[in-house]
Amino acid sequence: MMTATRTAEQVRDEILDLVKEYSRLQWPAKEFSPGETPVLYAGRVFDEDDVATLVDSSLDFWLTGGRFCQQFERQLARFVGIREAVLCNSGSSANLLALSALTSPKLGDRALRPGDEVITLAAGFPTTLNPIVQNRLTPVFVDIELGTYDVDIAKLEAAIAPQTRAIMAAHTLGNPFQLDRVMELARRNNLWVIEDNCDALGSAYRGQMTGTFGDVATLSFYPAHHITMGEGGAVLTRSPLLRTLIESFRDWGRDCWCAPGKDNTCGKRFEWELGGLPCGYDHKYIYSHIGYNLKATDMQAAVGVAQLKKLPGFIDARKRNWRMLREALDRWEEFFVLPEPTPQSDPSWFGFAITVRPGAPFTRTEITRHLEENKIATRLLFGGDLTRQPAYRDLPHRVAGELCNTQTAMNRTFWVGVYPGLSGEMLAYVIDQFERFLKR
Repeated sequence: MMTATRTAEQVRDEILDLVKEYSRLQWPAKEFSPGETPVLYAGRVFDEDDVATLVDSSLDFWLTGGRFCQQFERQLARFVGIREAVLCNSGSSANLLALSALTSPKLGDRALRPGDEVITLAAGFPTTLNPIVQNRLTPVFVDIELGTYDVDIAKLEAAIAPQTRAIMAAHTLGNPFQLDRVMELARRNNLWVIEDNCDALGSAYRGQMTGTFGDVATLSFYPAHHITMGEGGAVLTRSPLLRTLIESFRDWGRDCWCAPGKDNTCGKRFEWELGGLPCGYDHKYIYSHIGYNLKATDMQAAVGVAQLKKLPGFIDARKRNWRMLREALDRWEEFFVLPEPTPQSDPSWFGFAITVRPGAPFTRTEITRHLEENKIATRLLFGGDLTRQPAYRDLPHRVAGELCNTQTAMNRTFWVGVYPGLSGEMLAYVIDQFERFLKR
């Protein structure tokens, strides 16, 4: 009796069908039990397609960047509406690559040099600041606005000095800063603009996606963010030259721009003469920058490809959840500074920020303790005042003006989640716990 021979593709299809079945069994929908089920501030939201696409990639056994990396970069750039997207291994690495690329000697007089000033927020996440320090540039700290938690434009303008060369700021919790005014200041003063868009994928300002205004922008795909691939990030730019520089710093600092597994893309691999190397030295081993290895794997990118399909729904859910909290908590505005979208913006919210007013009959610690004790996760506004963090206390820097709102945020601001994994039932429970505490 003859046994039919199955092809590798037939076996692959069977494996992927089984993976989907496994996913449905392993991660079924769970009922929400108020007070027992944790209400997280963020988290991964995935389904059987994400798991199956990851396994599909693993069956290729192409362990570095490959077809899924290329597909993800194309589709991400198309979604955001920008020419170039460069995938890397984290949002923190994306920030490092974005700023490092601007130090390249290939940019001539516009290259950032040690000692040049970069304006940033004192109230932010460390990995927006760290690349400034790591590239021996001087951070200039400015204050934020309460309510939007974005850069105070008046303080930003006042901070610009002859040695200022760039602005690197985040769209805090997904809320776009005033991009028209920031870009106008940058043009007038010949400054680079780096948008830290890690919390704001899908946000728009005057109908245009954030991440498309500055010279470069960054994204994170950590599980807390709008889409996830576990660890992952990307750098966005309109400039083919900047893309090449970003890839160089990501890929060991090499001068060659061949994709993994490719040779002689430039057509003159053995004809270059750069630095003090002999003419014809293999271009694959010529290094024009002091770079890193910050590449992502194809398996990470495969999850990103599956997640991109869900991104529009994720964005809608974030907006819906934010509105539900905003409408319900509006009655308690005597105690809270509630969040406000920047005028002319349509945020894809990362979180719902709340500042306890000075006259409130309770402290931030008291309300966050109540929420945490009832299984509702809270977070502070990242590093608070970064100038007071132990890592940066002795850092050469400049503070432009007073950091009054930054101090307020450090002492009185917290936020709760709006991510797509939160159901209406969960948010109703969050609102109920706010009301129970406040009526007390």
